[in-house]
Amino acid sequence: MWSTSRHVLQDLVREFTKVTHSSVQCISQTSCKNTVVVERWWQVPLSKEGRPPRLYPRRHRVYKVVEDTKHAPKEKMELILTQTVAKLGGRGDTVFVKKSVGRNNLLAQGLAVYPSPENKEMFAEELRLLHEGRPEERIQTRTGQLTVEIMKHMELKVEKRTSIEYDITKEIVCRQLLKKRGIFVPPHALRLPEEPIKDLGDYWCEVTVNGIDTVRIPMSVVPFEDPTATGRKLLQKQETVAAAVQEAVVSEAATVPEVVAAAVPEATIPEAAPEAAAAPEAAAEKKVVPTTEN
Repeated sequence: MWSTSRHVLQDLVREFTKVTHSSVQCISQTSCKNTVVVERWWQVPLSKEGRPPRLYPRRHRVYKVVEDTKHAPKEKMELILTQTVAKLGGRGDTVFVKKSVGRNNLLAQGLAVYPSPENKEMFAEELRLLHEGRPEERIQTRTGQLTVEIMKHMELKVEKRTSIEYDITKEIVCRQLLKKRGIFVPPHALRLPEEPIKDLGDYWCEVTVNGIDTVRIPMSVVPFEDPTATGRKLLQKQETVAAAVQEAVVSEAATVPEVVAAAVPEATIPEAAPEAAAAPEAAAEKKVVPTTEN
């Protein structure tokens, strides 16, 4: 009986050790999320019935890739923005971003939600109210916010011909905004001072963006300048500057020889030679002593 119980205990210990070894492993046994589909380059010949196929060690180990999901371009995540995000869009816009950006930045910070049917219906209703609701209930779009920010730091110059008497109208200001600033403003969204603008000077104009935000822009009425006349003035100015530079170069080149001549005396070398020749004769005269006769 003792031997039987001993064998039973040994079996229990053996089973327990198997369970512990199987539960603690260094290599993960979970299936890989990425799949690579390959096929043999050389087809395996058919074998006889009941026999294993004849595999050549080298030829039948050459594979070609059919599909590589590991390195394939990842699908982007579709989200609906709940707030205006720079370089992406505004509230209610559907965007496609990388999964890492969507999970770590947009969803984590509450800037976007998943495009579920409920969320799509909610933002569609909000968009409908945006166009049909009252101005105080509307929300400015992303492009509208950018336009408002640009116009807050903008000044407009309107050219007026002084030879003709006429008033500056909304159509003229709208054309100047489109021509000089690239902003299309319909006449009904523009407001000018009540007094007619006839003379040159400083004025103002108000632009309403999407019927929500109104921005006042400083406006200056200046004399009209013909583009061809402006080009001629610029060309004359360039020619005048070039002539002045050339004259300065010529005058500088003419003054250089005079300066060199004044720095070197003319009589230094010729006068030195006679003095050197007269020095030995004077020395010889000093050595000759006159003799007297007794």
